[in-house]
Parts: sequence; C-alpha cells; structure tokens
Amino acid sequence: MGNCLKSPTSDDISLLHESQSDRASFGDGTDPDLEPPPPYQEQAHMPMYHPTPSQARLATQLTEEEQIRIAQRIGLIQHLPKGVYDGGPDGSEKKIRECVICMLDFVYGDPIRFLPCMHIYHMDCIDDWLMRSFTCPSCMEPVDATNENP
Repeated sequence: MGNCLKSPTSDDISLLHESQSDRASFGDGTDPDLEPPPPYQEQAHMPMYHPTPSQARLATQLTEEEQIRIAQRIGLIQHLPKGVYDGGPDGSEKKIRECVICMLDFVYGDPIRFLPCMHIYHMDCIDDWLMRSFTCPSCMEPVDATNENP
C-alpha cells in the first residue's frame, strides 16, 4: 500500500507563493496584502411587515391595501401612551415587574408603553407585537375596538 501523502515538489510549493506574473495580472503589480480592503458597504435593510399574523413580507411586496392598513396601524401604535418605568417610590410597590413578551424584568428607566387595558410592556416589544396582532398579549383585548380590521 502506497503513501497517500506525496513529498512536496517545486510545483506544490509554488502554489503557496505568488509569482510576480500572478501579482501583475491582479492589477497594478503591488502586493495584494498591502492594498486597503474594499470599503464597507452596508446592505440596505428592507423592513419586514406582517399584513396578517401568519404572513411576513418585504415592504416592496405589499399590496397598496396592505400598505394602507400597516400605515394606519403604525399611526395607532404611535398614539398609545408611553412612559418610563420607575418601579415605584421605594421599589416595593406591587407593580408589574416583567414584560410578558420578552420575559425580562423591567429596569428603572426602561421605555414602556401602556395599552388601554392598563397592561404595560417594553416599548420595542409591544410595538413589534402590535404590528402582528392588535390585541393585548396578556388579556387578548383588542387594542382599538373602533378599528375593525387593523
């Protein structure tokens, strides 16, 4: 049985080292290791929307009717009262201490949003939730009963 590892030859070693002709074919003949990297190009983040709770589509893929409904929903969310979590005067007040969406405790200074049913959530958590479903995650009450199909 033969050895599967070959002894290095000059051809094998040449693959590890670039020749001058290889460098010249890449551009101006300078060492590619010394060239600055290409500038960082951030990918354009296209927002994802949920026209119904079970669907997710890019903004460019929404119908005009879906765009209108989502714009209305965003407007309604922005009109819900918001505040900052303070934990009570001495921290012992019987307040809700946890956001039931992310299941993290509220920390002094956290931005929160109040729903009409008086449940509170982290603002980012509830805003994202309400873009999918316009009901309170705790009691399932509609956030805006006057809007039949948000």
